[in-house]
Amino acid sequence: MNEFDIIKNYFTVASHRTDVVMGPGDDCALLQMPPNTLLAVSTDTLVSGVHFFADMAPEALGHKALAVNLSDLAAMGADPCWVSLALTLPDVDQDWIQQFCAGFFELAEYYNVALIGGDMTKGPLSITVTVQGTLPEGKGLKRSGAEVGDGIYVTGTLGDAALGLQQALGNIVVPEAHKEFVHHKFEHPHPRILVGQALRDIASSALDLSDGLLGDLAHITRASGMRAKIELEQIPLSDAMQASVSQEQAWELALTGGDDYELCFTVPELYRGQLETALAHCGVKFTRIGRMLKGDPEVAITLENAPYQLQNQSWDHFRQS
Repeated sequence: MNEFDIIKNYFTVASHRTDVVMGPGDDCALLQMPPNTLLAVSTDTLVSGVHFFADMAPEALGHKALAVNLSDLAAMGADPCWVSLALTLPDVDQDWIQQFCAGFFELAEYYNVALIGGDMTKGPLSITVTVQGTLPEGKGLKRSGAEVGDGIYVTGTLGDAALGLQQALGNIVVPEAHKEFVHHKFEHPHPRILVGQALRDIASSALDLSDGLLGDLAHITRASGMRAKIELEQIPLSDAMQASVSQEQAWELALTGGDDYELCFTVPELYRGQLETALAHCGVKFTRIGRMLKGDPEVAITLENAPYQLQNQSWDHFRQS
């Protein structure tokens, strides 16, 4: 099969979206933007051996490639609409492509996201996804809006994807009862789209947790020009985490592990009750883990009101290299 056969047979999928005037097959996609809206755009590249194991199941890889990008739209509070995909393959493996597409398009259909184009080349396996979404004017969540006194919150439990990675590497033995849970958290992240939409009129700032809470929250402190204080005993940990590692290891994984794709956000005390009501309809657990304070941009960690120092840092591609 050549490039165009692959595109025709696997990536030309009918969309129910009426705002796609021209999808795959021409030089550009043509999209109809609703009036009084902003366009939210995010791009991520996943490289074999860096972001995923070379032998990762293609269905899971298709899911994750789209999910991590949709998570960025969730952090902005955007409605997901369209996606483009640039796929580099070392060779044509039709079974691999079919399974990859199954994972990719299942998630795309769930969120009513239309594939509108992209590119296909030969080379080392890598995947670049660009997602586009829409927002009502003036409603986008940013990293720069936090105020002194705002509570700091996270969705879900933290560190489970990092625990799943360590299990796959053979560094941590996870009890049998929890192996499937952490494996799923590592390979099938769930973008918090509904939560982001519910936070549009409530949160003062937000982002998704891709590189670890400690490093990602630091982006909010720098953008907002203030200090964050998080209380270690409030960090939400799963049963799997608590059954697999020591308390100290659990905190390290939760704060620096990355790949959670949960949301971290700040909310003024005035809206605390409104937050409870809004997120009750999303079916997602959320936890208050600290607050924003005056001071130089940094993240301070405390345990029972005493300073606590972590040994590890959040992920950074170039620092790690």
